Amino acid sequence: MTDGVIINSDSGQTPRSDVPVLEVKGLSVDYGVDKVWVPAAIDLNYEVRAGEVLAIVGESGSGKSASSMSLLGLLPENSRTSGSVKLNGKEILGLTGSKLRQIRGRDVAVIFQEPMTAMNPVYTIGFQIVETIRLHNEISPEEAKERALKLLDMVELPDPDKAFRSYPHQLSGGQRQRAMIAQSLSCDPKLLIADEPTTALDVTVQAEILDLMRNLRSKLNSAIVLITHDMGVVADLSDHIVVMSKGRIVEAGTAEQIFHNPQHEYTRKLLAAVPHLGQGGDGTEEVDVTAALAAATHAELRAVDHDELMRRERDNQAKLDEAERAADTSRGAAVLKLTDVAIEYPKQGRVPAFRAVEGANLAIYPGEILGLVGESGSGKTTIGRAAVGLLPVAEGSLTVTGKEISNASRKELFELRRNVGMVFQDPSSSLNPRLPLGESIGEPMFLAKVAKGADLQKRIETLLDQVELPRAYRNRYPHELSGGQKQRVGIARALSLKPKLLVADEPTSALDVSVQATVLELLKNLQQELGFACLFVTHDLAVVDLMSDRICVMRRGKIVEQGTRDQILRRPQDPYTQRLLAAVPLPNPEKQRERRELRAKLLASAE
Repeated sequence: MTDGVIINSDSGQTPRSDVPVLEVKGLSVDYGVDKVWVPAAIDLNYEVRAGEVLAIVGESGSGKSASSMSLLGLLPENSRTSGSVKLNGKEILGLTGSKLRQIRGRDVAVIFQEPMTAMNPVYTIGFQIVETIRLHNEISPEEAKERALKLLDMVELPDPDKAFRSYPHQLSGGQRQRAMIAQSLSCDPKLLIADEPTTALDVTVQAEILDLMRNLRSKLNSAIVLITHDMGVVADLSDHIVVMSKGRIVEAGTAEQIFHNPQHEYTRKLLAAVPHLGQGGDGTEEVDVTAALAAATHAELRAVDHDELMRRERDNQAKLDEAERAADTSRGAAVLKLTDVAIEYPKQGRVPAFRAVEGANLAIYPGEILGLVGESGSGKTTIGRAAVGLLPVAEGSLTVTGKEISNASRKELFELRRNVGMVFQDPSSSLNPRLPLGESIGEPMFLAKVAKGADLQKRIETLLDQVELPRAYRNRYPHELSGGQKQRVGIARALSLKPKLLVADEPTSALDVSVQATVLELLKNLQQELGFACLFVTHDLAVVDLMSDRICVMRRGKIVEQGTRDQILRRPQDPYTQRLLAAVPLPNPEKQRERRELRAKLLASAE
């Protein structure tokens, strides 16, 4: 442990130093745009001590990432910084060349938002970690490899030796993030900057990464700056919070102060926009995760014998089947129906065919939203791709608007896709950067020959009105819009042919909570107005609770549980569904602490 650290064993708190590891005073960041300096961060003041986590929260464009990247000189050339940034009492703002390279990685490390783009795809994980270690330490390749393997083990990768030899694309999202954390910790940094470290991860993987960061904070006593818009993650990990809006700090305080007694209107707005489990339906029945975990940890098995439990399960299934049959007669024909469907990714070169979905049965009816949830690799996106004819069906029957597509010809698929729209996860990559937004929205209608000329322009304007964007935006390009605005354009494009089925694949996972709330409200209103069926693919259970009429849970290519929203989220039967619920972070520090303890018991009982 470093000198000057005060240890308080009674409190259970992480030990902290009297001297701040990072001290920021009057920090300002400006970007040069059209020969004018545009402020991104204005007069920021905060400090972080050893063993402490400071969360910087705010929406996109608030300046949180720009100000944090300026600490290491990672801003583009058209930027300028002013003020003071001290690391362990030494000024580092304005350092260049070799002096700045000595600090990067050794004293200050960064965990970036997307490890796939931050890591070099042509080098193995082990090579990249060894390179970082040897750049800052005079040790042999063998010693560096031994240290890299220890780091991969410390971040709890299941097979460190295999991960060491793997390339980034050969690891899952959670494993890549763990590998990046290992690389960041390779030189025992005094300060760790985590820029949205869990945004693209499943809730269960996110919970594991947060547990890992919490444990590493205790082991290494590093100061951590957490940049995020996920208030559940903030409640789980942070000691102090800085709230930013339009480049300024509008409020700062302890986690308890910010969550329980927010002073600024923007902070209250940010907290109000966070979706909670329990908001679905009439919003009066909270999700009792404690009861679900008690059932999952077999607390009830002492009072009920096995035969009684099996009888209950059969009764519940019979009720579900009866309700489903009654619904079938009242809702009409299913827009999307899967019967014993298996979906395979075809063989590519030496890579054999891979069966991603097995024995899937589900149906979506007009005017209904079905939430499809599960971790990465569970097969939920695969079902979405098959529903629009992008993947072949290996076995079973898949019908869209009553037409079988498992053996459909290219011409039949072309006709089918006029009835199906798709909203993608990343709005930036789903829009053509060379086309004005009006052309992107009108392109499906023009290619399908349903409108042209003045009629096409009128329809584009109507769609812009429906997604609540100004008609003048038709002449803008994607880079001129925010993430939420681009996603609205994606929704308008998906609805341009008036589809009977909309497949929404993680449509809000890359958005801020307040932007996410407005996009979800827009999508729900449009669905109620236009009456299309919607397959809503996501890993965010709070969003599913808010949006869905029914929920289908997938794991490892199989549907493990499905039913109404209340049945799945409030009375989950499958242990996997219960683990998913347990992993959802709560935007409340005390309740989140209790949730962590319950989740630990659940995982212990599953071993």
